Amino acid sequence: MKTTTFPRIAVLLATGLIALGTMAAPPARSDAGASPSDWPQWRGPNRDNLSRETGLLKEWPEGGPPLAWKAKGIGKGYSTVSVAGGKIFTMGDGGDASYVHALSLDGGKKLWSAKVGKPGGDYPGTRSTPTVDVDRVYALGQHGDLVCLDAASGKEHWRKSFTKDFGGKMMSGWGYAESVLVDGDKVICTPGGPKGTIVALDKTSGKTVWRTKDLTDSAAYCSIVPAEIGGVRQYVQMTDASVVGVAAGDGKVLWRAERKGETAVIPTPLVHGDLVFVSSGYGVGCNLFKVTPSSGGKFRAEQVYQNNAMENHHGGMVIVGDHVYGSSDPGILKCIELKTGKEMWHDRSVGKGSVAYADGNLYLRSEAGPVALVEATPQGYREKGTFEQPERSHDAAWPHPVIAGGKLYLRDQDVLLCYDVKAK
Repeated sequence: MKTTTFPRIAVLLATGLIALGTMAAPPARSDAGASPSDWPQWRGPNRDNLSRETGLLKEWPEGGPPLAWKAKGIGKGYSTVSVAGGKIFTMGDGGDASYVHALSLDGGKKLWSAKVGKPGGDYPGTRSTPTVDVDRVYALGQHGDLVCLDAASGKEHWRKSFTKDFGGKMMSGWGYAESVLVDGDKVICTPGGPKGTIVALDKTSGKTVWRTKDLTDSAAYCSIVPAEIGGVRQYVQMTDASVVGVAAGDGKVLWRAERKGETAVIPTPLVHGDLVFVSSGYGVGCNLFKVTPSSGGKFRAEQVYQNNAMENHHGGMVIVGDHVYGSSDPGILKCIELKTGKEMWHDRSVGKGSVAYADGNLYLRSEAGPVALVEATPQGYREKGTFEQPERSHDAAWPHPVIAGGKLYLRDQDVLLCYDVKAK
C-alpha cells in the first residue's frame, strides 16, 4: 500500500463527532442551532449514523414498537429520509421524473413535490437522501441532476448536471448515489472524472468555488464526510481507487492512500479522531488508516491494517466507543475492534442489511425486511426485539433506518412507515 504526502493547509472544521464512550472530542458542528431531534442529512447531523436521541425503548414488545402512521405516494426509490425544520424530506421516481418530496411530521401528508431529473436507471429509483440546510434543500438524482430547492415551497433556486456541467464519471453503471454535503457556504459533491473528482459549489448560486484538479478518480457511491485531523478542516472521501482527504478551503489533496475497489464502492467512510476506517464488498474488505501531520507541515496516511473482518457491501457501519458494528458479506452482523481489526463477535441476526445507533442500541434493517434492536456492546450479541416490516415491496429494503424525534422511520419504495420508539 502506497502513501503520499501533500502540503498541509490550516483550516477549521464545521462538523464533529458525537462523543460516545471513548470517541474523540467533537470539533465544531455543522448543524449548529438545529434541534436535537433533527436528522438533516444522510446518516444524521455528523454523517456517522449516531442518533442523539435518548429516552428510547430499551426493548421492543412482541411485534415491534407501535406504528404511529404510514404514508404512500413517494414513488420508487432507495432514498431514506431527512428530518429538519418540522418536515420530512425524501426522494422517489414518478412516471415522468424523479422528485423531492416534503412531508408533514404528523402523518406524513405530502406538502410539496419538486422535479429533479429523469427517472429510472438500472435498479430504477432514486438513491440519494436530501440534505437540508436551514431554508434550502439539496438533492441529487440518479442521473447526476443536482437541485437546490426552497424548503418551504419546493421552488427551484438552481440546478447543475454532474455529467453536462462537470464531465462526471462513475466507476460503474448504477447511477449517482451520493448525498451531497453542505458545509458553511459550500455544497461539496463528487461528480468524478478527469476534470477533477470533487467539486465545491457556492450553496446560494451554484457557482463553482473549487475543483480537485490533483484528484481525478472516478466517483464511487460513497458520500463525503467532513473531519478535523491534525487541526485541519478537510473532506474525507472514498473513490474507485483511493481514500483521500482534501482541504476544505481550496480542494487541494492533503493526503491520499491507494485502495482499489471492485464493482461498486458504497459505504460512507468512518472518521474517529485521526483514524479513517473504510470498507467495501466484492471481496475487498476493510482498511484502517492513521492520518497524521508529518515533518515539513505535510500529512501522511499510513495503513494500520487491511483484512476481511468487515466486508460491508452497502448497509453502512457505525463506530460506538472503540468498536465498529456492521453487516459483513454474505450478511453477518459483526463487531470488530477499531484499532486492531480483531473480531469480537458475529451473529446472523436479521441478515444482510443496514445499521444505525441510538441510545445504547443498534437498529438493524435487513434488506429482506425484518428489523431488530440489538445492544451495542462488544461483549456479545444481545437482541432486544425484532419485527417483520409490513407493507413489504418486492424490492430490497435498502434505505437505512432513521431515528429522530422519538420516531423510527423505515422507507420501502412507495411506502414510509413511522414507528414510535420513545419510552413511556
